[in-house]
Amino acid sequence: MGLDLAFTVARSGLRLLERQMARASHDIANAGVDGHTRKVLEGRTLTAAGTGIGVRSQPVARDVDLALIAAQDRAKGDVAAGALREDLLRGVEAAHGSPENGDSVGGLMGGLRDAIVALREAPADAIRRGTVVTAAETLAGRLNSVSAAIGEARQQAQDAMRTEVEALNANLSAIAGLNDAIRREAASGRSTAELEDQRDQVIGQVSESLDITVIRRGNGEVTLVARGGITLPLEEGGRPFTLADATVGSGAWHGNGGTLPGVMLDGIDVTRRLAGGRLGAAAELRDATLPRMQAEADVAASQLAYRMEAQGLRLFTDDAGTVPDVTQPYAGSAMVGFAGAIRVNPDVVADPALVRDGTHAVVAAPGGPTAFTPNTATGPAGFATLLDRVLDFTFGAEVAAGTPQPGFASGGLGPDGTLSSPLSGLRTLEDYGSALVAEQAGTRAAATATRERAEGLRDVLASRLQQRSGVDVDKEVASMVQLQTAYGVNARVISTIQAMWDALFGAVR
Repeated sequence: MGLDLAFTVARSGLRLLERQMARASHDIANAGVDGHTRKVLEGRTLTAAGTGIGVRSQPVARDVDLALIAAQDRAKGDVAAGALREDLLRGVEAAHGSPENGDSVGGLMGGLRDAIVALREAPADAIRRGTVVTAAETLAGRLNSVSAAIGEARQQAQDAMRTEVEALNANLSAIAGLNDAIRREAASGRSTAELEDQRDQVIGQVSESLDITVIRRGNGEVTLVARGGITLPLEEGGRPFTLADATVGSGAWHGNGGTLPGVMLDGIDVTRRLAGGRLGAAAELRDATLPRMQAEADVAASQLAYRMEAQGLRLFTDDAGTVPDVTQPYAGSAMVGFAGAIRVNPDVVADPALVRDGTHAVVAAPGGPTAFTPNTATGPAGFATLLDRVLDFTFGAEVAAGTPQPGFASGGLGPDGTLSSPLSGLRTLEDYGSALVAEQAGTRAAATATRERAEGLRDVLASRLQQRSGVDVDKEVASMVQLQTAYGVNARVISTIQAMWDALFGAVR
């Protein structure tokens, strides 16, 4: 090997070592930066006619496990979805009160029954009649609170969808811009590692909005496909998804004939194809979970009013004095939103004696209650016929001896009649009220458990990713020492070559 070639080889080695030391220094400096991954810089041997003529530095590349990154992103989406569900459902759970304190719907139904039992012992006692009215008002107020909390949570879900659509559009635009930059840099033979780190950070944010699959192209670009089979449009500055603002009422729904807007993409409603992440969770809450909860509360309130009415005591109505007919389908009936409208009949509030005497006559009908005639103004102060009917039948499983009560609806729920409830096979008001509280509080508890499991998985994956692709400062420092040693060896080679050149020139002179 001639001196010129030896000098060229040694000099190319120095350049590679300088860049590798710069790479190591950069990694050490950014070791604590979120999203920064360990980089590698390799050299490629150059040959001419089978003879080595030096090394050339390759572009800096990332040392990452893409499968781990994808799994972590999916776990992030599950955490985000679980956290949103937990947050919105927590208010509903709180509105139900505390079963152990007896102030939940089920407990207050039992409290109303107990007040009527106490009145049955002394029907002439005006204080006990007032206690029954107070218990009824407390129960109606609890149902109102539950309905209001569900409505508020549903509005928050709609607003969360709007927020996520805006964030999703911004992130897709950012990814489109990074795609273009990566393609240009790759075409020029320059490193795209830092840009890829940035893009993966934004992709991670998208995964918190939607469950996505990342398809990586040979030119460095990526394509994002949501779980519902939707290819996400990547256009810098674009706003591909839209969602109109809306005020969500108890009778509103999304779908055919509904008034709630959908998430639109290129003029197509894709709401029901959205899955995972905060956007998918918010859509599910708005259109399924919370409407079902509202319907369950409405069924409880409607059955309470209807069963009282059937025995001759119009104790509960809405503002218009209506008592829903629970034998009719839920959708489109007076049951929709009744939990938010239920109140104690103003006539009973004005005259609590009506809880003893009755508010109206009942005509016997096949499959219905037996006949009942209210107590008259001059009737006995110890009149207990109505109280016996209410205790035996309103709070019992039968509307009359041998005739079962109308069942609590578990299908055909929701404003459009497409939802179903797990609360089935229950016969009494107190059983349904207790099951209602347990099921709706359990939904929040399930959301919390899901979030906690997802957080555990996310943290495990983050730890593995850090071990696999993160910067280990100790290793990088050790690598720097090795590189400096190699640099010194190359420097001595160049010094030796320089000395040989000097000796050669001296001999010539």
